[in-house]
Amino acid sequence: MAPSPTRNWRERIEPFTRPTFHTLARMTRGMTLGVRGLAVDGEGRILLVRHTYLPDWWLPGGGVDRGESLHDALVREMREETGLVLTGPATLLSIHSNEAHFRGDHVAVYLIRDFETGPASQHGEIAETGWFAPDALPDALSRGSRARLREYLDGVPADLRW
Repeated sequence: MAPSPTRNWRERIEPFTRPTFHTLARMTRGMTLGVRGLAVDGEGRILLVRHTYLPDWWLPGGGVDRGESLHDALVREMREETGLVLTGPATLLSIHSNEAHFRGDHVAVYLIRDFETGPASQHGEIAETGWFAPDALPDALSRGSRARLREYLDGVPADLRW
């Protein structure tokens, strides 16, 4: 996927709108829940995304909507952000508390090996997607994503804090 323009409208407004979103979420939810997908292709490469509103590369994923299962959220987020369509079950790897970044937040990480690729359905959220060999991960990798990949690739015990 080609990168979007360097400073699109979302990048310019996100620093101002994100605190409002967090405040509203905190007022209406006791806890928040998210999913991240660790997709690995037949060559062992890992799928990462770069958002328009956050620095660094991340494992794709997002929030679980009301009435949605973790699996349904994973399926939706992978399709929206990357165009990946799950064709088999995803394996739950770990669940993490994300208290340091957002009080009451938790993130479930799934391993995805069975999928097809198609067009992403997101609207300006993802600047770029890429498949990376484990020995060629980008330097600009988010701390949480780097930790999850270390757990998966190196067999390091999961840190239950994001």
